[in-house]
Amino acid sequence: MNTDELAGQGFVAFEIASFADTRRQLLYWASQYSNCCFLDHAGYPLPAFGSAECLVAAGTLQQFECTGPAAIDGLKLFLQQHQQQWVFGHLGYGLGAHLMGLPTQAPQAAGFTDTCFFIPDHLIVLGKELLWVKSHSLTPQQIWEQIKREPAIAPSQASTQLQPRLHQQAYLATLEQLRQHIARGDCYELNFCLEFAGHLMEACATQWFEKLSTLSPNPFSCFYRQNHSYLCCASPERYIKRQGSTLISQPIKGTAARQVNNPLHDEASRLTLLQSAKDRSENVMVVDLVRNDLSQVCMPGSVRVKELFGVYTYPQVFQMISTIEGQLKPEVDFVDIIKASFPMGSMTGAPKKRVMELISLYEPGPRGLFSGSVGYITPQGNFDFNVVIRSLLYNGQTGHLSLFAGSGITWYSQPQQEYEECLLKAKAMMQVLEG
Repeated sequence: MNTDELAGQGFVAFEIASFADTRRQLLYWASQYSNCCFLDHAGYPLPAFGSAECLVAAGTLQQFECTGPAAIDGLKLFLQQHQQQWVFGHLGYGLGAHLMGLPTQAPQAAGFTDTCFFIPDHLIVLGKELLWVKSHSLTPQQIWEQIKREPAIAPSQASTQLQPRLHQQAYLATLEQLRQHIARGDCYELNFCLEFAGHLMEACATQWFEKLSTLSPNPFSCFYRQNHSYLCCASPERYIKRQGSTLISQPIKGTAARQVNNPLHDEASRLTLLQSAKDRSENVMVVDLVRNDLSQVCMPGSVRVKELFGVYTYPQVFQMISTIEGQLKPEVDFVDIIKASFPMGSMTGAPKKRVMELISLYEPGPRGLFSGSVGYITPQGNFDFNVVIRSLLYNGQTGHLSLFAGSGITWYSQPQQEYEECLLKAKAMMQVLEG
């Protein structure tokens, strides 16, 4: 989105004195609305939404939310009724069970529905020097004055600790059972997740997101609210993006710890990941799965692997990322693409339906919004959605707080190493909760 496009869509620009202060004030202003979506690419060179740093939707003109088999058809109808409008929302992991013809999952305690999409009342684009505002119920000047009144510094809050739903020995035993499924040919690779949970009343989820953004800035981060349910997400992974007729997916498989205080060890860790036969095996499996998914909605012969085994640097970890793209068939819409590709292969495994059955059998509780997706659709029909990982999920009404961390399990997996990988991925979220 360039300045001409924003102006043409009715946005009004305001100069900002401090990007950091305005970003913080914008976050706290948006979080007051029962539906809000604060998308932040944290300064990464990936153009998540053009040249903007943050894209923010707050307030609701129209909304669709649903849990159950009717969710996907209801979403299709909602989007048909609201074409050429900005739409924001989420797809929960439970939606995937319906798409695969599997039994309905119980709700996860954070309280997110299987799907929720809304037409925002207020839409804001934040750049380094300008803040662009578009509003239906208020003037842009009124919105800007409200944002400026927000405090630039939030009060401190109590610390808390989360406990794993599966303790270490139970986790290790479960992974041995999963390896036996792989040995029998039930599946090739499976993403198994460990949940850490606790309880805390009267917490400030917005403050958690602000701290998480400092500790672990990532290009597909978001703060997202649906009524009393909050998501604080520092995701490095893109699920699916449409730009014109091009469809792009960027699955992550392969993680290695950073050694930021020792450059030699840090580089050795990166090279170890790049050369890891296990991680390459996991990555190529998910690439094949994504290629198959995209081929259902793309022109024959157009799906290609643009990058294989790319190793990218993040504050806490190195990640192995591959990029797959294809040219869409002309008649395909957003819901067709979701039916073909959701839930994403990096958070399930192969073959997708069988591993989802095993996930339901062996994970101690439902995932909810975790390993789902949050994103937006533009008036032109383009869209961009992340993978909900590296996240805190919180219910402000019940006080339930949880996070999930997972890893890809193959026959070559060492259960103790997989457990340590889960702890590594959970590290930044745990630090956020230390107060």
